[in-house]
Amino acid sequence: MANKNDDNKITLVIGGTGKTGKRVADRLTEKGQTVRIGSRSSVPGFDWDQESGWDTALEGVSSIYITYSPDLAMPGATDAITALVWRAKLNGVQRLVLLSGRGEKEAQACEQIVQDSGLEWTIVRASWFNQNFSEGAFIDMVLSGAITLPAGQTPEPFVDIDDITDIAVAALTEDRHNGEIYEVTGPRLMTMADIASDLSRATGREIAFIDVPHEAFIEGLTQSGAPKDVVWMLDYLFSTVLDGRNAHLTDGVQRALGRAPKDFADYARDVAATGAWRIAA
Repeated sequence: MANKNDDNKITLVIGGTGKTGKRVADRLTEKGQTVRIGSRSSVPGFDWDQESGWDTALEGVSSIYITYSPDLAMPGATDAITALVWRAKLNGVQRLVLLSGRGEKEAQACEQIVQDSGLEWTIVRASWFNQNFSEGAFIDMVLSGAITLPAGQTPEPFVDIDDITDIAVAALTEDRHNGEIYEVTGPRLMTMADIASDLSRATGREIAFIDVPHEAFIEGLTQSGAPKDVVWMLDYLFSTVLDGRNAHLTDGVQRALGRAPKDFADYARDVAATGAWRIAA
């Protein structure tokens, strides 16, 4: 059932230039929804570190898709989410959809803030994205032919961002998702060696997985000049979240969308067809 109050209403997409945010904004626009991008470069702008400017971004907004960069586990995230919820209520916002993290107690604390807001809410709880290998931190590894990560043999049910997008858009535009926590995964558990195997098949060239010590990986990231928030996030994810705690499948995509989640092999085939992993001669 469609949201009864969506006529001439604005959806604020925080992180609207990011991996999920851009897709959510584009999909909402395709559906005829009015979208406001929430980013530092947008007008009006939205900056998590500049709360004084939030009211301008929230003016006339009825629903918000919330992504917090780099991760809800980051120190200060609960304070930021608390402040956003408070200002959202003051500005007449009706609905919140939060992208959260699986197996992260700090993220679950942020979820609780949203749940206790008194507003309509939906939680989409995800972890490792397929698109990390085509749009994120690991694309250069795929291009180089070696995925060098401190991942060992821990399996993870990688989830496709397009599945997350479909759920977020549905939650922003349909009433039936109110009060739901959708913990989302792909359809199978995969080690990094499995990922490398699927990428090899999709690209037609050998892509290896090389397990590296955690400390050496973080040092290499730092020396490469990677942004501090990226280094922090990957340090946290590999040292804390990728310990087997999420090594089980969930039915979140099926419950939300009535269909199976996209498999990594299908994602890899589709990306390979775009030429994103093609190496220049």
